[in-house]
Amino acid sequence: MTTTPAAADLIVIGKITSVHGIRGEVKIFSFTDPIDNLLDYKRWTLQRDGEVKQVELVSGRLQGKVLVAKLKGLDDREVARTFAGFDICIPRESLPDLAEDEYYWYQLVGLKVIDHLGQLLGMIDHLLETGSNDVMVVKPCAGSLDDRERLLPYTAQCVLKVDLDAGEMQVDWDADF
Repeated sequence: MTTTPAAADLIVIGKITSVHGIRGEVKIFSFTDPIDNLLDYKRWTLQRDGEVKQVELVSGRLQGKVLVAKLKGLDDREVARTFAGFDICIPRESLPDLAEDEYYWYQLVGLKVIDHLGQLLGMIDHLLETGSNDVMVVKPCAGSLDDRERLLPYTAQCVLKVDLDAGEMQVDWDADF
């Protein structure tokens, strides 16, 4: 018997988008970098609108910019079609440890962003991947300097300090960003 990890202990690493072929394979949009790292995790918790399923990855391959995956016991195209829209989750503790000063995006979301003058700019709502560097979307929150949304580069020049325990990030913010 397998147990379902608590939702708070899960991290979304991809999404099933559609079916592939006639043998019940599914297409996956991966949130990992590189995208085929998702295939390193063999047991997934699928979540959609409060519905939860435990599945096991049998095989997978990179096909263009998407992954194609075969799940254990899923052999019918029409049944596979019902899996579209499920988020693919794994327990947070399954993620590899990072070097000191490296962070997963989920760790940064929700941090208060404070400039070098001590002013609260807002909270990190989400991050975007661009060609040159990642970008933090900082939205205003209670007590923030103003009601502006800011896009700040996630670079060593901008990010001075990350303190996960305090829930804060200090940045060298310049209006030219």
